Amino acid sequence: MTQPHTLIAENPRLERRTARFVAFVICLALLFDGYDLVVYGVVLPGLLADPTQIGHLEPAVAGLVGSYALIGVLLGSLLCGAIGDFFGRRRLLITGVAWFSVGMFVTALTTSVLAFGAMRFLTGIGLGLVIATAGATMAEFAPAGRRQFFNGIVYSGIPAGGVFAAVMGIALLGDLSWRGLFMIGALPLVLLVPLMIWKLPESPRWLLTRGRTEQAEAVALRTGVPLIEEQVIQQVGAAPRRTGYAAVFSQQFALASILLGVMSFCGLLLTYGLNTWLAVIMNGYGHSVSPLYFVLVLNGSALVGGLLASRLADRTGPQRMIATTFALAAIALVLMTFSFPLPLLFAFIAVAGVGTIGTQVLVYGFQSNYYTTNARAAGVAFCASMGRFGGIFGPIIGGWLAAAGLGGPQAFYVFAGVALLGALVTLVVPHQRRLEEAGHQVEELAGRPPEVPAERAAPGVRG
Repeated sequence: MTQPHTLIAENPRLERRTARFVAFVICLALLFDGYDLVVYGVVLPGLLADPTQIGHLEPAVAGLVGSYALIGVLLGSLLCGAIGDFFGRRRLLITGVAWFSVGMFVTALTTSVLAFGAMRFLTGIGLGLVIATAGATMAEFAPAGRRQFFNGIVYSGIPAGGVFAAVMGIALLGDLSWRGLFMIGALPLVLLVPLMIWKLPESPRWLLTRGRTEQAEAVALRTGVPLIEEQVIQQVGAAPRRTGYAAVFSQQFALASILLGVMSFCGLLLTYGLNTWLAVIMNGYGHSVSPLYFVLVLNGSALVGGLLASRLADRTGPQRMIATTFALAAIALVLMTFSFPLPLLFAFIAVAGVGTIGTQVLVYGFQSNYYTTNARAAGVAFCASMGRFGGIFGPIIGGWLAAAGLGGPQAFYVFAGVALLGALVTLVVPHQRRLEEAGHQVEELAGRPPEVPAERAAPGVRG
């Protein structure tokens, strides 16, 4: 194996360029995941009011249908965890994007609640593959010291997709109908998948853990991604000997995995619950503006706030930042139950967006960087799967409360309690001392001059 100091960020400019390209591609993929998340909430009022679309739809059934995609995402995430650390990052990402694009297109052609729900489930499998692979991939390409920020960029695609769905709903729902909005979700099949096949590299860190050393070094030299950290982690024994789920539930990661999973449970319950029901709840308050504007503010604030919080998380540590934003969400959700003027209500919704959807962006980044490479895909997949249980319950809880005749205040109180639980759980996730020790060794080695022959370096990001 190459000596530890032979691949120490020998080309930091190329490394940053590769990281930006990978972030761009994955962010676009997750933008359409976020679009799928929110577009159902955007079209839901019309589906509830007009039985000629897909049939008669009761609020409780609507909550269940909203959860079908999340059940599919759960299955896709579990599948990714089982094969992701063996199968590779690149192939799973491409497969997932193609899968959910086809699913969105077919969903637009359905004519019954049963067919609509079935396609929501099948589409969710592809979304699960992408969500669970995205963080693991970005964590292995992001430069040291900026990993939370790059993960923030990637996962900001989800609230950006929410903004896109809300804007499309406001501008085009009347002209395109709900079917046209779902067909927009199929665009990655023709716009993004070819780009990924052509230019997206495989992770050299993953290649190294699979014993494909020569290929790992070749891709590292083409992309500028250093392998020093991965080599030090292996040498000091900071990674479990097993791979995949066996590593996730090893003594090193088991407790943390459960706690990280609960964090995702809370974050995604809030994300899916609010995105599914906020427009319906605010419509019941009788405000003079379209309820879709509330969805737009919720996701727009999460987009901006999540990126800012990710920058701060690289400096202060992700745990402290995540606990803070969860707590802010709890406060904002309670304040939303009072009869404040509309501008103040929008401000509280914005804070709630940062503390719910924006917090989940931080949670994904924290989880992606918490695990070693041989456990990363499985660890992120397990946490995402736990989160999907929360995502499944979010729309269902709103449906139960609506069916029971309870209004928005009760829903907001439930969501505030979940946010408070998320803050408390975040604070007790244990530190990984051996990984921190490996990080210190990498910093010491990084002071040495690189020993990479100049003639071996080659530009490009394709692997």
